[in-house]
Amino acid sequence: MRTINYLTAILALALLASCGGPKGADTSKQNEEKLALLEKANMYFEVLPTVAENPENPITDAKVALGKKLFLEPRLSSNGTISCNSCHNLETFGVDNLPTSPGDDGTIGTRNSPTVFNAALHLSQFWDGRAATIEEQAGMPITNPVEMMMVDENAVVERVKSLTEYAPLFAEVYPEESDPITFKNITFAIGAFERTLMTPSRFDDFLAGNAEALSYEEAKGMETFINSGCIACHRGALLGGGELQKFPLFGSYEAKTGSTAIDKGKFEVTKNEADAFLFKPQSLRNVEKTAPYFHDGKVAELETAVQIMSELSLNKTLTEEETNSIVTFLKSLTMKQ
Repeated sequence: MRTINYLTAILALALLASCGGPKGADTSKQNEEKLALLEKANMYFEVLPTVAENPENPITDAKVALGKKLFLEPRLSSNGTISCNSCHNLETFGVDNLPTSPGDDGTIGTRNSPTVFNAALHLSQFWDGRAATIEEQAGMPITNPVEMMMVDENAVVERVKSLTEYAPLFAEVYPEESDPITFKNITFAIGAFERTLMTPSRFDDFLAGNAEALSYEEAKGMETFINSGCIACHRGALLGGGELQKFPLFGSYEAKTGSTAIDKGKFEVTKNEADAFLFKPQSLRNVEKTAPYFHDGKVAELETAVQIMSELSLNKTLTEEETNSIVTFLKSLTMKQ
């Protein structure tokens, strides 16, 4: 498939060259470089799928519609003030653009709310990977005492049962169940909806063989990204989200960002010293739009985040030119609208 994509790109660029190309088109030398970079890109990255399948949670139109309604439902919180969408706003690239988010009673959480877009493809959920699937993750904020603050799963079920418009919707999605409003079915419906939140970008067109989908500067930015070592954590279809990694490996995160709270990542859940400072590298899809950055949202600028990541994870100080080049590439990961 990659060979076919590469040959398709060669033919497309040859056609552009024969026609003189559009105004502002890349030079022949730049086109040759982009073809080589396209081949290199397919060594590290993958086209984003259209949906994140889960055999244990088959996706249907009715289930997705129910899941979206639940995702937007503030009455799933104790006081009826926030929904899943409050922290993972569908209108703002799946985030609320806050360092950390307020819960149902206004209490501010300790970790940044990552984007819900493409999240179903992650190896695990949350910054510390404590949830294995998006379905498991969907239920945890609802009963979290700092987030949506419902007392327990039974309280959630009783709340949904009290909302009469939901009974026929659950009956349609789960017709073989006599009592379909269960906590599992609630979280699986939300999960099914979230599994459809894929955001392809021009970079996917590039990976699929359209070398013209990226500008020469964006393609060279990708090369800088690869050569700088960013692919150690940010590769595959998501450019991240596929593992837990120690952070930082070099230096002090607190010294670089001014953060005052020491967060030890997965250790905060397991209390196992081997898990200290293990965090999930986030997907870089839509990263241009999902500031602020890092687990506590301490960094507002993408350029600064790129520099800090390079220093703390790679022990490498990027030049201004390298930083700008990488950021130029990262902006090509923003979803097509």
